[in-house]
Amino acid sequence: MKTIAIIAAGGKGIRSGLSAPKQYLKFSGKELIAYTIEIFQSNKLIDEIIIAAEKKYHPLLEKLRKKYKFTKIKCIVEGGKERQDSVYNALLSAEADKNDLVAVHDAARPLLPQEVLTESIKTASVKGNALVCLKSKDTVVKGSRMVDSYLNRNEIFNVQTPQIFKFKDLKKAMEKAYADKFYGTDESVLIKRIGKKVYIVEGSMLNFKVTTKSDISLLKMILNGKSLTN
Repeated sequence: MKTIAIIAAGGKGIRSGLSAPKQYLKFSGKELIAYTIEIFQSNKLIDEIIIAAEKKYHPLLEKLRKKYKFTKIKCIVEGGKERQDSVYNALLSAEADKNDLVAVHDAARPLLPQEVLTESIKTASVKGNALVCLKSKDTVVKGSRMVDSYLNRNEIFNVQTPQIFKFKDLKKAMEKAYADKFYGTDESVLIKRIGKKVYIVEGSMLNFKVTTKSDISLLKMILNGKSLTN
């Protein structure tokens, strides 16, 4: 059984307010997506990497592959209109057996700790899947402009990536979603729709998704080793 990483890099970074997708911006002299790829390149449990990205960024990704010796990158495929489409395009390009594991990860999560990645792969190899989540530490409310109700934070988790599933299960789930004309917010939603239990693995605060200008500032401070109080 092998483990294939799919890095979803098709996002246009609209919420960041920047002219280019944040995954291709440089932080401390290196593109954000290079930090992300490096995590999977360095992990002994990852066998191959497939990247789904806009066609115009393929030449840049090829340069990064050579520059940083990302030998595990098997191919770079065209991203789709939605994240689901990008992941499906990558899935179709994978040469995988039905029980091989597929680890889907956001390109814009460049600080995924190795221990979280390793634990999620080990969990998926035993239980069939693994969903990296961060347990809520704050009081959680439901409402819009006013508080409607308070939720039990012990039962609330923020979903991160990677999300790891057996190839056969993810393919079946995605095919059903397309047949139903359904688009999920992530892969775990699709897996639940085919009746599978999804198992939670503890995530990390460091594994945040770089989405807004504040996230970009935070990433710069972390990579530059600056105090958050400066």
